[in-house]
Amino acid sequence: MTAPLPENSVAELLAEVEQYYTKKVDTHGATPLGVDWSCVPTQQMRFVQLLKVCNFDSPIALNDIGCGYGALLAFLAQRHRGKTIDYLGVDLSPAMLTHARRLWQKRRNTEFVIGSSSHRTADYSIASGIFNVKLSQPDALWIRFIEETLTSMHLTSRLGFSVNFLAPLAEGVLVQPELYRAPPALWVTYCEKNFDSTVEVLGSYGMREYTLLVRTP
Repeated sequence: MTAPLPENSVAELLAEVEQYYTKKVDTHGATPLGVDWSCVPTQQMRFVQLLKVCNFDSPIALNDIGCGYGALLAFLAQRHRGKTIDYLGVDLSPAMLTHARRLWQKRRNTEFVIGSSSHRTADYSIASGIFNVKLSQPDALWIRFIEETLTSMHLTSRLGFSVNFLAPLAEGVLVQPELYRAPPALWVTYCEKNFDSTVEVLGSYGMREYTLLVRTP
């Protein structure tokens, strides 16, 4: 495993990401565009994949890293109605969490905190889209950020976690430098090697991306 990121580099990276998403939610409000997704259907399709790591047969505790305004909670209420889910949402943007707390203030077993990682250990953790937009960050620093985030999710998830990534584009397609794309094998190998976990790749759901389900044996 690589050495920890320098604190000043981490702070600058997180500050740029926070400013980006705060501007999005200030402009578009508590909507998919407010968290930089194009529409509700694609946002929900990602939730379907990410939640495949969870077993809802019994009550669970769930960490949502990069929770935004808490859109996952609406999806859970729709698709997993009646299930007992102790939810923690974590986000860098105070503006996002202002929306989240207003929307979900009446939901029991729900907490939102500012940050980049969970302060508690849950059964499962998910992160939707937090690795996609690297903005002006160099690839090497962004990769180190991903490594540290995955490690934190592993350490705070008893049974497993799930994340998604943008897949590489076809040869000749114009690359957007502010986006991070990587082949699945890179992060499958990283998780298998460093977490002694089993990794399942989900990649056939109609978008040029994939989801990793990382389960603790």
